[in-house]
Amino acid sequence: MIDLSPSNNQVPERGSVLLSEPFIEDPFFKRTVVLLCEHNEEGSFGFVLNNYIDIELDQIVEEFPHIPYSISVGGPVKNTNLFYIHTLGDLIPESALVMDGLYFGGDFEVLKSKLINEEVSLKDVRFFIGYSGWLPKQLNEELKHKSWFVTKVNKTTIMNTEDKNLWKSIMQNLGMKGKLVANFPIDPELN
Repeated sequence: MIDLSPSNNQVPERGSVLLSEPFIEDPFFKRTVVLLCEHNEEGSFGFVLNNYIDIELDQIVEEFPHIPYSISVGGPVKNTNLFYIHTLGDLIPESALVMDGLYFGGDFEVLKSKLINEEVSLKDVRFFIGYSGWLPKQLNEELKHKSWFVTKVNKTTIMNTEDKNLWKSIMQNLGMKGKLVANFPIDPELN
C-alpha cells in the first residue's frame, strides 16, 4: 500500500495546529484545523478554527452591542461556554500566552468594555463556543494512528475568519503529499 500521508514529524505543543486526516470518522472533526492552546502531561485543549455557526455575539453575551462577527464552534467540550483568543496581550489582564503575539482568555469584562468603546478591533479577537479537549496521552495516541497532522502557522492565519477553505489551504503547505491529500474528495466512494 502506498502511504500518501504528509510527513508528521512535528511534535504537538502550545501554538501548534492540528489538521484532521481527510477521512476522519468523527463528523465533528471532519477536515478541521485545531489550534492547540495547551499540550502537556495533564492533557490537551484547543479550538477548531474552521467550524462557524450562524449566531451573533449579542445573542450570547448580555449587554453586548450588535456586531456582525463570525463565531466558531471550538469543540464539543463545554459547548455552552464562550471562549476567546486574541492578539491584545497585556491589554487584557490574566491572558495566557499561546504563541508569540497570540493569547487565550483573560478578563472578559475588560475585553467587552474595550470592544464596546471601540478601543480594540474585532479583528484582534476570535470567539468560540466550546473547545476541543484530550485526556492525558489521548492526543499522542491519535497521532500514532495518523488521525492528525501537526504543523505551525502564523497568527495572521489563525485570526483570519475569511478563509473558508482553511483546512485545504494549510494542508497544501505540507509538501507534495499534502497537496495530494488536500484534493482528496470528501467521500472517496463518490470519486
